[in-house]
Formats: sequence, C-alpha cells, structure tokens
Amino acid sequence: MNGKNGNSFIPTPHISAKYGDFAKTVLMPGDPLRARFIAENFLENAVLVNDVRGINGYTGYYKGKQVSVMASGMGQPSMGIYSYELFNFYGVENIIRVGSCGSYDKDLHLRDVIIALGACSNGNYGFQFGLSGNFCPIADYGLVKRAEEECVKLGINYKVGNVLSSDVFYDETDSWKGWAKMGVLGVEMEAAALYMNAARSGKRALAVCSVSDSFICKEENLPAEDRQETLTNMIKIALEIA
Repeated sequence: MNGKNGNSFIPTPHISAKYGDFAKTVLMPGDPLRARFIAENFLENAVLVNDVRGINGYTGYYKGKQVSVMASGMGQPSMGIYSYELFNFYGVENIIRVGSCGSYDKDLHLRDVIIALGACSNGNYGFQFGLSGNFCPIADYGLVKRAEEECVKLGINYKVGNVLSSDVFYDETDSWKGWAKMGVLGVEMEAAALYMNAARSGKRALAVCSVSDSFICKEENLPAEDRQETLTNMIKIALEIA
C-alpha cells in the first residue's frame, strides 16, 4: 500500500481509491445504492473510485464544485471505519451524512428533515478515546447553520436538535420513549461515531436525516426503494452546502 508521500495506509483494506480521488467534501449515505443514486442523478462526470465490499464511492461535480459521495454501511462500527479513513488517510475535510431516521417527534413526518446538532448514543464507540467522562458528540456549527439556511430557502419542514445513534435496530423495549422525553428528535445509527471521528481528527461533520418512519404515527413507513430514491431533500441540502 503506497499513498501520498509514501503513506503506507492507502489504499486501505476498505477503500481502493488513490490519494486525491476524493473531494474535500464527501456526502455519506448508509446505503450503497443511495450513493449510486446520488452520483447518477445529481453529479456531473461522476467516476467510481471505490467499490470494495460493494461500498460504492464516486467523485464528480455539482454546480462546478468537486464533490464525492460514498456509502458508510449500517451502524457506528461501519461508519467509524470509513469516516476515519477518509478524514485521516484521504485528506477529506467535511463529511455530511445523508441518511434516513425514525421520528420521535409528533411534528416530524415522512420526508421531513432533522439536522442533527448533537448525537446521543447507546453504544460504546467513545470508549476507545480513554476519556474520564462522557463526550458529547456535536456537529460543526457552520455546517448546521448553512443546512438550516438551505431548509428555509427550499421550504423544507425541518428541526434542529438531538438524535440517538442506536446500536440496536430491533429494540424489544420501549426505550425510545425515554429519549423522546429528553427532547431527542429521532433515531438513526451512525451520526455519533461520525461526530467523534471528526472531533478527534480536527475535521467537520454533519448529519442531515430524512424521516422514513415514525414511532408515534406507526402507519408512516417508507418502503426500501423509496428510501433509496425519494429522500431527495436532504441530498439537495447537503450538495448546496458542500
């Protein structure tokens, strides 16, 4: 493995791209099919730069600006690997997660947007940093502010606040109600690890999530194909601030 200036870390076991193949800003959905959808429908001259393990990564142009998009896979361990390598080995400065989430808020419905100012977690990703207390993973404020401005400009229903990055998808308890009482807006599975990696690397991160189902209105639930191809508001927001 030979990277820039003899860097022995790239290509990595997970990313086959060369140094310089990624733009300074990377959009990161969880789903590889959504990454391909973004590249094919929003980017010009998109080139595939990674497909190790089926994790599609592309670099192209949006309104003349070079932008990359690559999937993270599901969960904090997967996000932890890919965002760490992009931040630390590939010179990426900004990662914007564009993913789906479940709503804990009565005012957030299908395709509405949560801008994750902070990310709680029921996982143990932060243990590795050896801190003597609890680290509070937060987004880059500049990215948050610009995302909110784009929501207003585009007329998108949104809220800024806390999300839960859960290590559990099929939760046999009603623990979500406790998080909701604490004002947490919704649940996803990756933002906390992304924010911690950004903090440790001195880089910037943001998660912009579209509501794909609701814990309050159980009948609100998007099928898999719609999650891949119709949650476009968050993509537009992320591209405009990229």
